[in-house]
Amino acid sequence: MKLFNRLRFRTKINLGLTLIVGFTSLIITIFVIRMASDALIEQSRKRGEVLSGNLALRAEDPLLSMDLLRLESMVNELKKVDEEIVYAFIMDDHNRIIANTFSDGFPTNLKYANQVQGKNIKVVTVDTGKHRIFDFAAPIFISDTRLGTVRLGLSRSGIHSVVQNLIFAICALTGAVLLLAVVVSTHFARTMTMQLGALRRHAREIVRTHLGAGQGQENNDNYDFLRGFSRGDEIQQLTETFDAMAMTLECHIEDLQITETDLTRQKELLRTIINVTPDFVALLSPQLTYLAVNRTFAEHVGRTEEQIIGMTDAELYPPEIAKIKIEEAKLVLNTGRTINKENREDTTPEAPARWFHTIRVPVYGENNRIIGVLSTARDITELKSYQAQLIQSQKMESVGKLAGGVAHEINTPLGIILGYAQLLQDDFKPEDQIHKDLEIIEKQARVCRKIVADLLGFSRQTESEKITMCFNNSIMEVVQLVSHTFKLEKIEISTSLDDRYPIIHGDPEKLKQVWLNLLSNAMEAVIEAGAEKGGIHISTSLDTSAMTITAIFADTGYGVAQKDLGAIFDPFFSTKPVGKGTGLGLSVSFGIIKDHGGTIEVLSPLPIPVRREFGLPENSGPGTMFTVVLPLDEISSEDENSIKS
Repeated sequence: MKLFNRLRFRTKINLGLTLIVGFTSLIITIFVIRMASDALIEQSRKRGEVLSGNLALRAEDPLLSMDLLRLESMVNELKKVDEEIVYAFIMDDHNRIIANTFSDGFPTNLKYANQVQGKNIKVVTVDTGKHRIFDFAAPIFISDTRLGTVRLGLSRSGIHSVVQNLIFAICALTGAVLLLAVVVSTHFARTMTMQLGALRRHAREIVRTHLGAGQGQENNDNYDFLRGFSRGDEIQQLTETFDAMAMTLECHIEDLQITETDLTRQKELLRTIINVTPDFVALLSPQLTYLAVNRTFAEHVGRTEEQIIGMTDAELYPPEIAKIKIEEAKLVLNTGRTINKENREDTTPEAPARWFHTIRVPVYGENNRIIGVLSTARDITELKSYQAQLIQSQKMESVGKLAGGVAHEINTPLGIILGYAQLLQDDFKPEDQIHKDLEIIEKQARVCRKIVADLLGFSRQTESEKITMCFNNSIMEVVQLVSHTFKLEKIEISTSLDDRYPIIHGDPEKLKQVWLNLLSNAMEAVIEAGAEKGGIHISTSLDTSAMTITAIFADTGYGVAQKDLGAIFDPFFSTKPVGKGTGLGLSVSFGIIKDHGGTIEVLSPLPIPVRREFGLPENSGPGTMFTVVLPLDEISSEDENSIKS
């Protein structure tokens, strides 16, 4: 075994292939010769049966007429035609030889070597000492009468000759294949050993130069290969080289693992810091694909951090927004300028616009070359909203002061105009044109007085006179007041009021003014929608845990456009035609609810589930729903228990 291990790799391959080819050829030779010999023997047996059967058929007539000369001629002629026939003879029914091919006398032992019974041909093997012969015995029958027997002997020497030729051919072919295998294996082994040698030299060079194994370690037994020390064949030498490489790599891997652990710790720390910030942080490559993002950015675009890596702005944003972002990133990459701006993004028509404070800075690599763009964006939508609210509050305060001053100044001349118009009507008959013109003046003066009254109510800064009151009763009083008028307009008012009779601290008259404003607006919206039948639903619900009472006014009117929802409570804003509204009703209502510490909100169009819940018709206008939430009055525990029950 040791001697085999020390053989060269080329010698091992040649020896192995030679043994494989030789063993395979031997197995094939044995099986082929056996199969060929069996096939030849079977073919010879069938041939003998055919010859002996034909001779028996031909011998029927001569044997019946006892034509011995003809029988003798038949057997001799058959032996001359076929060289493999050793002998042939015919016996009568008493086993007497009446014709044969033996020139030196008939061997008596052969007569009883193969005795046939019945009508089938019988075959036996006769050994003469020098040859082995197939002996065929074919009975001669006419009807059921046996006349005699034909005996035929075929030599097996031809079969042996064919088998020997086959053995010689297989051996010659095996030798040629074996020689070819040795040549091929020699070439293959030579090529393989050359590649193994080159690989070993390359591995040694890697260990010596890149891994530093050959410097300062020449006396170490682990690096004997560097001094040309060899053990075994080329495979063994290559194995030793890679073993030394593995040892060196193990040391380097340990150092890399320590470094990786430190880098991972720093990476996780940096990731934690970036993910904690509410800003949208992203790093783009020079190809404008995302290299890294924080969790806030991923949540903003609705994807995971892993999904975003490798994507572009065109895949994350609508085309208009993506185009702006790509142009800004290209500008930073090409010029190195920093972009610092506030921008507004409208992601979808349904979603409200959002404001962002965006900063884009270039990222520099080696040789002061820009290798990316670092982008941070902060959502300042709420800040912008606060700014808008502050501006709106200042504007409302200014409008209120102006409205109060203007109302006081206009109120006196309006009263004079209204009074004179009423007095002058008494001087003319009702059918006179001047009387009709004075009625118009009186009507328009009353409209102006209503506007002045609303302005005074809007600008009044004094607190309301609030008392303890029943919330539901204030609503029902207004409903009873307008129900007749609404029925004339084919508008049905349905109510679903909380039966626990919530008590609040408020100004009943001002709250009635709010309910009346909401119902009046709802009636006008339903009439404007033009449906055959309209509906208004009022519901209240008590929330004792939050100590609030909610009132909902839903109608099937023409609704409010989405663009107008944010300005519907502004002073002088109205969706009605000129001359049909002052634009102060909802503003005054908003001020009254705010003075009571509550909120009022609007929703349009009315959702289908809400229509079905309130029993409102679905084949009408878009509809509008106002939701008013007011705080409850302070109640005792006994009153609270009674309300809950």
